[in-house]
Amino acid sequence: MPEPRTKERVLARFGLLESATPVFTQGAGLARLGSLLILPTLAQTGLFSSAKKTYHSLSDGFYSLSATILTMVFLAVFREPLAEGATRIPPSDLGRLLGLDRAHEVKTIRRKLSEIAGPNKGSEFVNALSEYHAEQDPDVMGYLYLDGHVRVYSGKRDLQKAHVTRTRIAAPATVETWATDQRGDPVFVVTSELSASLVSEIRRLLPSLKALAKGHTMTVVFDRGGWSPNLFAEMVRNKIDFVTYVKNKRTKEPDDAFFEESFSEDGVSYLYELADRSICLNLTKEVDGQKTLSCRQITRRREGGRQTQIVTSRTDASASEIAHRMFARWRQENYFRYAREHFALDALDSYSFVGDDPFRMVPNPAKKRAQAELRKARLALSQAEAAIGIALEESKRTSLVKFKTQNAELTAITEKARSEVDRLGQEVHDIPTRVPLSSIRPEAVLMDEERKLVTHAIRMSTYKAESALARMIAPICPMDEARALLREAFNCAGDLQIVDGALEIRIDPLSAPRRTSVLVSLCEQLTSSKTCYPKTNLVMRFSVKDRPGIS
Repeated sequence: MPEPRTKERVLARFGLLESATPVFTQGAGLARLGSLLILPTLAQTGLFSSAKKTYHSLSDGFYSLSATILTMVFLAVFREPLAEGATRIPPSDLGRLLGLDRAHEVKTIRRKLSEIAGPNKGSEFVNALSEYHAEQDPDVMGYLYLDGHVRVYSGKRDLQKAHVTRTRIAAPATVETWATDQRGDPVFVVTSELSASLVSEIRRLLPSLKALAKGHTMTVVFDRGGWSPNLFAEMVRNKIDFVTYVKNKRTKEPDDAFFEESFSEDGVSYLYELADRSICLNLTKEVDGQKTLSCRQITRRREGGRQTQIVTSRTDASASEIAHRMFARWRQENYFRYAREHFALDALDSYSFVGDDPFRMVPNPAKKRAQAELRKARLALSQAEAAIGIALEESKRTSLVKFKTQNAELTAITEKARSEVDRLGQEVHDIPTRVPLSSIRPEAVLMDEERKLVTHAIRMSTYKAESALARMIAPICPMDEARALLREAFNCAGDLQIVDGALEIRIDPLSAPRRTSVLVSLCEQLTSSKTCYPKTNLVMRFSVKDRPGIS
């Protein structure tokens, strides 16, 4: 067991200690020591430097900013990403990984997260991470995937509803816009207005995207929800390219327009049957004096003759590359699914609420109700007119005067229905489409997203670090197995020693010799990176304990 650091805790209690420094206790058979494998690639995400740049430090106390962030990282690695997860891990085991006698209690984690979230710099923290990501790995920022994500709220507060695509219902929720790089790793996240469209979100993010590109070519990929020729023109004007699906139905390409073209990525070749031609999109408003926008339409033909059309501003890339990047949007969906299961993407990290902006313009429910009444009135009118048509057909030899006399009641019903349609049509026209929120929901509240942005940033970095580890062993372990292997390795026990100023970490073998051999290769690669444990000069050296059959 680590020795109690009572003196430092007493000093911290009276505000006389800035923070406790990591001091490691050597030992054998230490629980979950394999989780230290995440640290070399975590350092490459810029998590600690971005946190220091944004928050500088926390108030004087035993647990520092880096220790608090590292605690949240380890909880995520153990698939206990919420603060409450600390109750399911022995404090001494988690403390040993931090170089402390014991880890934070749940209330301490919550207090520290509240302190981090207090200055309302969550967006700045996320932006710092995205800038670091773009600087360190610009090659994967050539294509950026943008999509909205709905986090459903199941509590008792009266939150505005949003459409949840995966369940096909409307539910109280918070909407976020996520950006991932061309490998599917998250780059940044912003909180969106519930009533905002993907078009308005992309338009709002244009300055940030342009700053993130830093003069390099950036292509934003999104689905049909972002279809807007005027938006496309604005993106081109800001030197940001786009790729998206064609929203409206277009004429199919003739058979002789298609050709086969392959695209290779990560050693895998993909063959597509494509057609490529130029098109012009009409703009509803002039942009730079132009009423049309010249684009490129790429059509993919699948088995059975089905055609999928893509539109882009990229003229320099091959048709197969554009098609491949468009159809690789599933990588972002994979992140959402994986993060929901393993990193509490949709969980509440705070029960705090803030008042909504009373001047925010929202859809007018009165107009929606009036439109529903108008639809009913139009249906009634069409039914009445149909009844008159049937009666007229049945009495072809009857004079018009006699027909009107015999069907006076039916005629009166039709005229009344027509009058009601006219009245409701004018009413719908007069009702404003959007109104201030205060006029319909004066007590409206929103979930406080500041702490969620902080935890998003930490878990995004953890996911990226895990992805980097998976890519390191990809040549000898398929990607679909790599993450499962890493989860096993993170929970492995091991021995910890300090030898010649280095932190020697010897991990127990895994459940199968083949998996252990993969872990040996990973340890060799991580050791060669010569990464120091955060806030120390101790270089981490990783190895696997000997086991029969493993060299």
